[in-house]
Amino acid sequence: MTTYNKYTWVCTGDCDALIEYTYKDGFGWPNGVMQLTCPCNSTCTLLSVVDATITPSTETKGNEMETTETTTPAVPDTYNANLLVTYKVIHGYSDPEYATAKVASLEWDLHNARQTQKSNGILHSKIDSVKDIITEAYADSDDQDTLRAIAEALGIELTREVEWSATIEVSGTISVDLLEGDVDVEQEIYDNLYVDSQNGQIEIVDTEVTNVREN
Repeated sequence: MTTYNKYTWVCTGDCDALIEYTYKDGFGWPNGVMQLTCPCNSTCTLLSVVDATITPSTETKGNEMETTETTTPAVPDTYNANLLVTYKVIHGYSDPEYATAKVASLEWDLHNARQTQKSNGILHSKIDSVKDIITEAYADSDDQDTLRAIAEALGIELTREVEWSATIEVSGTISVDLLEGDVDVEQEIYDNLYVDSQNGQIEIVDTEVTNVREN
């Protein structure tokens, strides 16, 4: 019978990923070296290696409908909640530090992080809804001060998009190589002249160069 082993790692980086691989016996990590790099390029810490072999059954199924009961997965024999694991603590752009904690403590940290991420997602969704309500009502509201105070408390920028168009008259010079013969100055301007903005709030959506002429 072919045997299998399931390897479980936890990412020590910011993503806190839990990674599992199942390998056929003889195709896993050789010589006890079980290093893994997370897709976020952080080092992973091995949590457990458990037997994942499924024993073949020769029993035949009858015609009677069987009921399926939900059972709690058994704790692997090799699981040790008190196992000490050394991991890297990230502090933004400063140098990381290494800490040691029990597996049980890391499990709670991962659980709390997932719950916090979920709560933050819900909170940001609610703030976006409040932003839409304030933006739509602000211009015609008789109590703009209150709406402004709510926006400031939630860190909402009260802005609106304004479509605009403008005409710019541009003149300048261009250097041409006399040895190249006739140079299509107009086409050079059409191909290379563009408009940009020094204000980050102004977005250039489209530009069109017209009426180029050589003086």
